[in-house]
Amino acid sequence: MLKRKLGNSGMEITIVGLGTWAIGGTGYNYSWGSQDDKDSIETIKAAINLGINWVDTAPAYGLGHSEKIVGIATKDHRDNVFIFTKLGKSWDEKGLLGDGLSGKTVRQETLQSMERLGVDQIDLMQIHWPRPDTEIESAWEQMCKLVDEGKIRAIGVSNFNVEQLERIKKIRVPGSLQPPYCIFRREIEKEILPWCKEHNVGVICYSPMYYGLLAEKFDEQRISKMSPDDWRRKLPELTTNHKTYCEFYDRFKEIADECKMTTGQLAIAWVLAHPAVTGAIVGARKPQQIKEIVSNCTFEISASIKEKIDSLSEQYSPLIRR
Repeated sequence: MLKRKLGNSGMEITIVGLGTWAIGGTGYNYSWGSQDDKDSIETIKAAINLGINWVDTAPAYGLGHSEKIVGIATKDHRDNVFIFTKLGKSWDEKGLLGDGLSGKTVRQETLQSMERLGVDQIDLMQIHWPRPDTEIESAWEQMCKLVDEGKIRAIGVSNFNVEQLERIKKIRVPGSLQPPYCIFRREIEKEILPWCKEHNVGVICYSPMYYGLLAEKFDEQRISKMSPDDWRRKLPELTTNHKTYCEFYDRFKEIADECKMTTGQLAIAWVLAHPAVTGAIVGARKPQQIKEIVSNCTFEISASIKEKIDSLSEQYSPLIRR
């Protein structure tokens, strides 16, 4: 699989990485529903066997459970895979996730992640959300210290805007930014992606398949099979904009068929076509899912196909956030 340099991190990563949000399981307010740990472990191993060399996780995914599963699955593959995680989210005894970025807790959170993952060094530690905004510099300074101590290899951020990126750049240029980016979520194109390209900051995009909605058609039958606690039920594409979304999906599939790709592969390829993007985070819950996404696909599309997708998007502007 093609690899690209991740900003100034010193790491070369495959253009697709495995995301482990969904394998965190149930029991908190951003759950994707129940998940079999055996499936999760086999999925991670399958991704590594397919050549994927990085796994993205976070304490917030299953309130620490995702990190533990990643640690178990990668135990015998430390030389073949980078582990990326995050800090700055907290939760209460009811599993309610909240914002908790603080310079005072950076070291403790890092050590806790290292223990759950079973590693002596975290390859990439990221600030999950810049909330509260007033703690950004304090947290970033502490993360820099942990890099200098060797506990973290590289540091990055997630969900930051340009103003926030400029503030931490004065302390140390981040190795990466992890933003949402897909055909439906294009807010970062105007300012953030150009900034990252200019400052050699790697970009690893999450939800390139828009939480799975670009990988398969979520019609009424598919929605009925979703777990009652699956947070995606609240998405406008499955509620107020459902009819428009289904129409878009059908036409998007026609383009995918023309490219001899699945819709999921085409959605990922569209994200990777942007020159500022380093890699795409792809979620999977079963081995067969990651195999279907990655096998026999270069994720390359022509300029004309990209233009065709962009033109289609313009016709369905209620679905697109810019």
